[in-house]
Amino acid sequence: MRTFDFAPLYRATVGFDQIADLMDRVLTDTNTGTSYPPYNIEKTADDAWRISVAVAGFSEEDLAVEVRENALIVTANKAQDDDERTYLHRGIATRAFERRFTLADHVRVSGASHQNGMLNIDLTREVPEALKPRRIAIANGDTVDTKAVEAKELN
Repeated sequence: MRTFDFAPLYRATVGFDQIADLMDRVLTDTNTGTSYPPYNIEKTADDAWRISVAVAGFSEEDLAVEVRENALIVTANKAQDDDERTYLHRGIATRAFERRFTLADHVRVSGASHQNGMLNIDLTREVPEALKPRRIAIANGDTVDTKAVEAKELN
C-alpha cells in the first residue's frame, strides 16, 4: 500500500490539518471497510443531504443514531428471537452493525425516520452568523474610530 507524507502540507499551511487527517483516514480504511448495511447519500438542497441506510428486519427499537465529535454513528442490535425457528434459507441479514460517517464542520442532523426498511437521516449545514461574510464600512479621513465602523451582513 502507498503511504503519503503530509509533512510538507503541515509546513506550508495553517488550519488544514483536519483535511490531511481525513485523507489519511480514508486511504487507510479503503481495504478494511465493510459494505453492510448498504446506504445512499443524496444531496437534497444546496446545504442539505439525506443518508438512507437499508435496515430490513430491524425495528426502531433496534436502531440507534448518535452524533459524537463530528461523527454520525448508526448502530443496530437485533434482539434474539424468542421462538426457535428453522430456516431453510436465511437471506435477510440481521446481524449487528455500526456505520460511521464523518461530518463536516457546522453540519447538523436535522431528523431521522424509519420507514419501509429504510433509515433516513437528514443533515443540514448551519453556518453561524460569525462565520458568514460581512461588509466592512470604510471610514473617510485619516483616523478610524473603531466604534463608528459598522459591519453589515452581505446578502
